[in-house]
Amino acid sequence: MLEPGIRVQESGIRQESVDMPDPKVIVALDFATPTAAMALVDRLDPQQCALKVGKELFVTAGPDPVRRMVERGFNVFLDLKFHDIPNTVANACAAAVKLGVWMINVHASGGRAMLRAARDTVDATAAGIGHKAPLLIGVTVLTSLKDADLREIGHANTVIGEVSALAKLTEACGLDGVVCSAHEAAALRAQCGPHFKLVTPGIRLADSAGDDQARTVTPEVAIQAGADYLVIGRPITQAADPLAALRAINASLASRGAPAA
Repeated sequence: MLEPGIRVQESGIRQESVDMPDPKVIVALDFATPTAAMALVDRLDPQQCALKVGKELFVTAGPDPVRRMVERGFNVFLDLKFHDIPNTVANACAAAVKLGVWMINVHASGGRAMLRAARDTVDATAAGIGHKAPLLIGVTVLTSLKDADLREIGHANTVIGEVSALAKLTEACGLDGVVCSAHEAAALRAQCGPHFKLVTPGIRLADSAGDDQARTVTPEVAIQAGADYLVIGRPITQAADPLAALRAINASLASRGAPAA
């Protein structure tokens, strides 16, 4: 059964009504199999969170789990970080729009022509199927990278300098926002204004290990810094009770003035 505020057409594409929830937490479904991913999805609530499907799950299982999540009323962030020549990225974005996802991302370092091709194709494809365009988000600098890593691959900029430049390009090309560390969120909020969406991975609870992320913060700090959406994986997916962990995070955000949905 679908949650209130969701309508699914015969095509399977979700249509959003005015009371569509806007959860701030995006649960990262970093699983190797669709069975494991959907077992967790069955325990979550689309009123409480969105879902992120990344490369591992998508390569293993293809688009079917994404369709099932959309049909269950979840906002789905298709985190495939497209980065290729403009025509290839445009075609990939068109296919993603037809899945009915809520958010798509592309690497901002793909350049102006690629970003414009993605923007134009997302809008045209969504209009062609009578669907609201998903959020199109640029990836700035991966949260696993530090200044030394950028120098090693030939970038003279610091992380914050590179993030700022790529966010400026992303905004100029008409994208809806960027993926960035919460460490850069305050500067980007000041630079890009209140309507530019900031999606922050690398979120860890106060008592969590940082794992392979180099630039991590807590959910509360990220929201206070200006983040719109928080990508959270292991603190929820590896919890004994994932829904309870999710509700606790949402309650903590709400207590600091950030609505959970």
